[in-house]
Formats: sequence, C-alpha cells, structure tokens
Amino acid sequence: MDWYRDGTGWMNGGGLVFMGLFWILLLGLGILLVTWLTRREKPAERRESPRQILDRRFTSGDIDSAAYAQARRLIDNRVSGMSETNL
Repeated sequence: MDWYRDGTGWMNGGGLVFMGLFWILLLGLGILLVTWLTRREKPAERRESPRQILDRRFTSGDIDSAAYAQARRLIDNRVSGMSETNL
C-alpha cells in the first residue's frame, strides 16, 4: 500500500495531474449545477402587457394625460383589431 513513495505507482507525476484535473472538473460541474438550479427567470406569464407598461409610465409621471389617452386609444384599437381578425 505504499503507492506514492516508490515512484512507480499511480500517484507519481501523471497521477497527481489527473487527480487534480478530476477534482477541478468535479468542482466546476458542481458550481454549474448550483447556478443552473438557483437561476431565477421571470416566467412568460408575468411579463407586463403594453397596457400595464402604459399605466405604470403614467402613474410614475413619465408621460402626461394627453399622451396617455392617445397611447391607450392606440393599444385598445390594436387589441380590438386583433380579436376581430382572429374570429
């Protein structure tokens, strides 16, 4: 069981390199697995609709009431036009 002292066993030079590479690879795969499992992405259902974006911009003061009313008419016309063409 004296694998590393006589210089002929697997723990000389090459064995140490391969063992080091093995542990680095194993650690890297573990880190990738943890980051992949803990990644937080917004589901597609939670994306804001154009109307919600418009409402948020109006309430934060980015646009005035005239621009809000015009954009709301455009959004409502586009939505009603889409539902008519889909029927």
